[in-house]
Amino acid sequence: MEYTFALIALGCAKNLVNSEQMLYLMDEAGFALVPEADGADFVIINTCGFIDAAKSEAIDTILEMAQLKKAGRLGGIIVTGCLSERYQDSIMQELPEIDAVLGVGNFGDIVKAAQAVVAGKSYRAFGDNSAPIEEYGRILTTGPGWAYLRIAEGCSNFCAFCAIPAIRGRYRSRPMENILEEARDLAAHGVKELIVIAQDITLYGTDLTGHRCLAELCRKLAEIDGIEWIRLHYLYPDQFDDELIDEIAGNPKIVKYLDIPIQHINNVLLKRMNRRGTGDDIRVLFQKLREKIPGLVLRTSLIAGLPGEGEAEFEELCAFLREAKIERAGVFPFSPEEGTPAAKMEYVDSEEAQRRASVLNELQSDIMDAFCSSFVGKSLKVLCEGTDEETGLLTGRTYADSPEIDGYVLFEGDCEAGFFAEVHIDRAEYGVLYGTEITHDDSQ
Repeated sequence: MEYTFALIALGCAKNLVNSEQMLYLMDEAGFALVPEADGADFVIINTCGFIDAAKSEAIDTILEMAQLKKAGRLGGIIVTGCLSERYQDSIMQELPEIDAVLGVGNFGDIVKAAQAVVAGKSYRAFGDNSAPIEEYGRILTTGPGWAYLRIAEGCSNFCAFCAIPAIRGRYRSRPMENILEEARDLAAHGVKELIVIAQDITLYGTDLTGHRCLAELCRKLAEIDGIEWIRLHYLYPDQFDDELIDEIAGNPKIVKYLDIPIQHINNVLLKRMNRRGTGDDIRVLFQKLREKIPGLVLRTSLIAGLPGEGEAEFEELCAFLREAKIERAGVFPFSPEEGTPAAKMEYVDSEEAQRRASVLNELQSDIMDAFCSSFVGKSLKVLCEGTDEETGLLTGRTYADSPEIDGYVLFEGDCEAGFFAEVHIDRAEYGVLYGTEITHDDSQ
C-alpha cells in the first residue's frame, strides 16, 4: 500500500533545506507526496521556533492540522524542526494531537517516524544537536534556476538575544568536497544561482581547519560549469578579511550583494548583546566594501527596542541608516526569547518596539525607492522565474534581489523560467521594476 503525506515547511532557508532532505528520504522509502494535508495519511510540519511570531505560526499550523485529524480528514501529525527541539520535554503533552516528533539532529529518522505513525504508533527522537552534519539527498522545492546551498549548521556566536545556539547546536562546517559535489549536482539539474547559506558563512571551515575557508570555497564553486551567480547570505561583520573582500570583488560569479546582519550600530548595545566589534568597525567595513566592490548592494538585519535602547540610541540607528543608505534591510521589533540573557534585561514594551520598527521601515522605504529608481533606463541581467499570475508579465530577479525577501522585476518577453534575460528597465513603482526583454539565453 502506498501511503500519502503532505509537508508544510515553516521558517528559514536552512529549515527548507532540511525539508527538501526529508522529501528525498520519504520518496526513496516509497511514500507519496500530495499537495494538501486534507485527505493525506499524515502531514509533516517542519517548524521554526526562533521568535514568538514563528512559534505562534507553528502552533497555529499544528492546531489547524489537529482539526483536520479530528474531523477524520487527516491520519497523523509529525512535527520536526526547531519548535520540537526547543520544547522536546513538553510538546507532545501540550499538543497531544501530535503523533511523532523529531529534533533538529534527527531529520534522518523521518521514515521511521512515518512508518510508526501509519502503524498507529507514536514516535519520538532527539539526538545530539551538535553532532556532525549528516549528508542526504534533496528534492528541490525552489527555483526554477536557483537553490540554497547550506555549508554549515548551528551557531557559536551566542548573541544575547538569540536562541539559535541552544536550538541548533554549535557551529559545524560541512566538508568542502561534500558541498562541491552537491553544487555540481545542482548545476547538472539546471541550477544557475547558488544561494550560500548558514547561520554565519564567514566562519566556514574554522572548525575543520582552524582558518576561514569561505574565499576558497567561493573560488571552487565558481569553477563549476553552469553556475552563473553565487549569492552570499549571513556574513558577520567582524569576520571579514582582505582575502574574502578581494574574492568577492574579483570573482565575476559572486553577485555584488552581501547580507551582513548588524542588528544595531550603538557601541553599548552591541557589547551588551555580545556582538563582536563596534559601530565604528561596522561603518569602516561598509565604507571599505563599497570602495572595493562597485555597485555593491548591502542587506542587513536590524532590531528595534533592544535592551538598553533609549531615544538617543534609537536616533543613532536612524541617523546611521540615513547616512549608510543600506539598500535592503529587514527590521524586527525586539522579541525577548526565553532562556536568553537579553530576556532578563530591561527593555521597552512591545508596542514601543513595534513603533520604532515602523519608523525604521518607513525610513528604509524611502532609501529603497530611491535605489530602485536608479535602475530606470538601464539594462539588467534578470533570472526569469516564470509568469506573474496577476499581470501576465514574466517575473524575475536581478543581482540586487534575493528570493522572497527583496524586490523583483516584471517584464515583457519570452524567456523561459530558469534562464537569464537582459531586460531594459522602463520604470519603478513601489519597489518593483518594470521592463522589456532585450535578449535571453534559453536557446543556448
